[in-house]
Amino acid sequence: MTPLDYDYLRKLLKERSGLVLSADKQYLVESRLLPLARRQGVGNLSELVRKLKSPAASTLTVEVVEAMTTNESFFFRDKLPFEHFRNIIMTALLAARSGSRRIRIWCAAASTGQEPYSLAMSLKEMSGKLAGWRVEIVATDLSAGVLEKAKAGIYSQFEVQRGLPIQLLVKHFTQVGELWQIAPEMRAMVSFRQINLLHDFTQLGSFDVVFCRNVLIYFDQPTKIAVLERIAHATQRDGFLMLGAAETVVGLTDTFRPVPDQRGLYAPNAKSAKACRPSNVLKFAAAAAKR
Repeated sequence: MTPLDYDYLRKLLKERSGLVLSADKQYLVESRLLPLARRQGVGNLSELVRKLKSPAASTLTVEVVEAMTTNESFFFRDKLPFEHFRNIIMTALLAARSGSRRIRIWCAAASTGQEPYSLAMSLKEMSGKLAGWRVEIVATDLSAGVLEKAKAGIYSQFEVQRGLPIQLLVKHFTQVGELWQIAPEMRAMVSFRQINLLHDFTQLGSFDVVFCRNVLIYFDQPTKIAVLERIAHATQRDGFLMLGAAETVVGLTDTFRPVPDQRGLYAPNAKSAKACRPSNVLKFAAAAAKR
């Protein structure tokens, strides 16, 4: 692959997915795209790039983007965000939404489904407190391929061993040969949609909780800012944003502010978030954290 071919791929990936590749990541591109090139019947990446430049390459372009998009995920990843969800976020929202008894949650980079299903299992464990409530989980991803896997809810032994407590495996999964499938009632709690965070997503509506973890790290600063500002407009004023351990809004935007002493957890600034009732989010969060 020539330097010009690599530059073309870098530009294509940034435009289509926001993925920013440095000049020294050519080895990564080759490892991910050479299998695709072979399936396309071409011998090297320079030939693949030539095919990408043809007018009829829209399907191939999608395949290239999906091959390069990282879809690493596992159940209850990093643990702390799910502790925040149970102990802080849901405590605050159960109080703040006692009138409407409705909560909407968005997993903005759902990958193969482990994150939204982890949230669904967490909610199931709280079912006594949620009787009569309507809780909706919307899970989105750029890749149609990983969303199909997520909808099926079928995982290998290795995948269920990564972060999933054995008691939840026994309770919510059925063994199918050497694989495990999450229960239909868990799958029914999550709706999956293909969404590109670089584009408009107002059609999703507004949310009380947004999990957008481990995706901003792949964007450059202007893209991070633009995505965060659009997420802010989709978040209720007294809602929450959960980012990944290596991500922050600090120094990027004032649309969100950190929830004190709660790593990775952010609250919208009222002036930029979707209007709702007066916010008591930090009061609830502080009270919950002391329990």
